[in-house]
Amino acid sequence: MQSVSADLARGALDAAPDATIIIDATGIIQFASRRVSDLFGYSREEVTGKSIDSLLPERYRTRHVELRQAYVEAPRVRAMGESLVLFGQRRDGSEFPVEISLSPIRDGERMLVAAAIRDATIRKRVEAELKEAREGAVRADQAKGRFLATASHDLRQPLQTLALLNGALRRMVKDADAIEVLSQQEQAIGAMSRLLNTLLDIRKLESGGVKPDVSDFKVATLLEGLRREFGSVAAAKGLELQVQSTEDFGHSDRSLVEQLLKNLVSNAVKYTREGGVLLRARRQDASVRIEVQDTGVGIPADQLAHIYDEFYQVGGPTNSARDGYGLGLSIVQRLVKLLDLRLEVTSEVGVGSVFSLELPLGASLAAAADWAAPSPSPVPSGTGNVLLVEDDPAVRDATRMLLKVEGYRVTAVASLAEALRATSQGAPDLLITDYHLKDGELGTEVITALRERCGVDLKAVLMTGDTSAGIRELAGDPGLRIASKPVDAEQLLTLLQELLAS
Repeated sequence: MQSVSADLARGALDAAPDATIIIDATGIIQFASRRVSDLFGYSREEVTGKSIDSLLPERYRTRHVELRQAYVEAPRVRAMGESLVLFGQRRDGSEFPVEISLSPIRDGERMLVAAAIRDATIRKRVEAELKEAREGAVRADQAKGRFLATASHDLRQPLQTLALLNGALRRMVKDADAIEVLSQQEQAIGAMSRLLNTLLDIRKLESGGVKPDVSDFKVATLLEGLRREFGSVAAAKGLELQVQSTEDFGHSDRSLVEQLLKNLVSNAVKYTREGGVLLRARRQDASVRIEVQDTGVGIPADQLAHIYDEFYQVGGPTNSARDGYGLGLSIVQRLVKLLDLRLEVTSEVGVGSVFSLELPLGASLAAAADWAAPSPSPVPSGTGNVLLVEDDPAVRDATRMLLKVEGYRVTAVASLAEALRATSQGAPDLLITDYHLKDGELGTEVITALRERCGVDLKAVLMTGDTSAGIRELAGDPGLRIASKPVDAEQLLTLLQELLAS
C-alpha cells in the first residue's frame, strides 16, 4: 500500500504543469519532477542530491540562503520572494524569469519544502508589452496635449487674419457682386472657426483639461446672452427665438453651462426650417430646469440613442452636404457628465424636439456673479486711439487695417517693450492685446504694465484662444473684454464700442 501511494504521488507530480522539486532544510534537492528536466535541461537524477542553488544565477545565491533560512523558521504556503524578480538558470547557463510557490511538508521530524516552479517568460513579455503600450499611450496623450496647446493659438491665427481682413474689405467694397462674394467668404470662415473650436473643445474635455469652476449665477442673465447671440441667426432663417426666463439662480460652472446651451440652441436653429425655438427656464423643486424647444425636423425614436455620437447627424447621409459636423451634441454629453448634470430629450418626427437640462438651485444673492455684458450706450464708431499689441504680423496688419477703415487711430506693436515705448508720450483710449506673445510674454502682463503707466482705468480687449479657468476669471474685470479667437470683425468692433461706452 505504501509503495502504491509513493508511485501515485510521483505520478501526480510528474503530471503537474509546473516543475516541482522537494528540498530539505539545508536546500538539498530530495525529489525533482519530470518537468524539471524540461525547464532546466538537467535530468532528475542529475539534480537530485544537489543544492537548489545550482538552479539559480550566482548573483541570487547568497540572498537565497537568507530567504530559505527565514522560511524554515516560519514555514507557510506562499510565493517565494514576493517582492523580488526571480530568475532560474538552465544547464547551458541561460537565464529565464520564474515564479515559485512554496509549501511546507512534514516527514516525521524532518521538514521538507515543496517548490512549484513556473517559467514566467511569456507573462513577463506580455507585461513588458503592456507597459510599453501604456507608456506609448501616455506619450501619445502628451503629444495630443502639446498639439492642443499649439492649435489653441497657432491654428486660430490664420483664421483670425482672414476674419479681420474680410471685415475690412466689406467696409471698403461697394460693388454688389463683390459684397456677395465677401458675404459667402464670411460664412466659410465662420464654419471653419466653429469646426476648429469644436474639435479643440472635444480634445480638452477628453484630456481632462477642463476643470469646473462652480458658482451661483443668475439664469436670466445667461439666457439673455443666448438671445442676443442667436436671435439674429434665427431671424436670418425666418425663425423666431423666444426666451422665457426665471429670476432664480443656478449653481454650476456658468461658462460651461453656457457652452452646453449654445450647442443645444445652435442645433435647434440648424434643424428648424420654420416656426421657431423656445428657450425656457423655470424652477422645479430644488433645481432650475432649462428647456430648448424647437419646431424642427424631430428625431426618430430609433435614432435617439445615437444623437450624442461624434459626426452623427439626424437624417444626414455620410457624403451629403452638411450644415455643421455633428459634433455639438457630443460636446453637450461630455459637459453634462463633467458637471454631473441631468439632460433629457423628447422628440417627435415632423413636430420638433425638447432638450431639458436640470441645474442645482443656486443662492439668490445680490453678490452672486452676474456675467452680463453691460448694455452699451450708443457711441460713434471709430472714435479713439487704439494701441494694438500682437506678435503675429499677419494678424497685426489685418487688425490694424480693420480699425483704420472703421476710423480708429491705431498704433501697432509686437511686444510689451514696444508698447511701453509707444505710450511714453501719452495714453491710448483703448488697448487690444493678444494673450500669448513671443518669448513667453502674456497679454495680461501687458495690461498690468500699461495700467500702471497710463492709469488703472485703461480699457482693454484680450484676444486669446485659451479657454482655461484662469482666463474665465478675468471676466470679472469691468474694464476688460475677452475675445475668443477667431473673433470676427463685427464682434471685435462691438467690444470696442462697449468699452468706450462703459
